[in-house]
Amino acid sequence: MKKKLSSRKFWALLAALATSILTAAGAGENTVLQIMGIISAVGACVAYMLAEGIADAANAKDSDINE
Repeated sequence: MKKKLSSRKFWALLAALATSILTAAGAGENTVLQIMGIISAVGACVAYMLAEGIADAANAKDSDINE
């Protein structure tokens, strides 16, 4: 699941899905753009947090080995 959440393709899929649904529902262009921006921002934050968590775990493992 972590790989999916940090995947740019996954977040692009969610943005495309949201765009399609909002367009079909008759949402205005500004609304669609705002939703896409939110999805992109959340995706970037999730990917960053997962990457930092993996890096921190690797650093903790290395420090345990060196002690």
